[in-house]
Amino acid sequence: MNERIAAPWIPTWIPATGHSLRHAGIHFDAVRMKGELGERVATELMLCTDFDAGPIVREFTGERYLYFLLPPQTASDLRWPPGVRMLTRGDGLLAYVGVPALSGETWPLGWRSVPSERVPFVAGALLEEVVERVAACCRPGPVRCQGRGAE
Repeated sequence: MNERIAAPWIPTWIPATGHSLRHAGIHFDAVRMKGELGERVATELMLCTDFDAGPIVREFTGERYLYFLLPPQTASDLRWPPGVRMLTRGDGLLAYVGVPALSGETWPLGWRSVPSERVPFVAGALLEEVVERVAACCRPGPVRCQGRGAE
């Protein structure tokens, strides 16, 4: 799952080893979800995109947050339900997100989905659609995708 991305394409915000904090809103915006909601959204997003969803970072400790990385300065254009937090820059907001290396020891962070040259970021409109349906869905089963969303 953590396939190696060949240099020179590796984004500059991904560290070579371990993990590093990156300023949200500069390299990317992040949408943060906790535990079960985040995992369900990530699974549905992966299914909707034929497993090429863009970068999703997972925490293995604490609240077990998932961070969906969108292009910088785009998350605030979308609507997020309670329990989903947008991390970006502006209007007094300042946030940092831990980003793991693509391989090696990165604990307590890891990739749920890696960026690719074709999909360097999660598609915000598609993420918004999936979050809305998963958050509203009370019954088990897959969320039906309408499409890949804005890319």
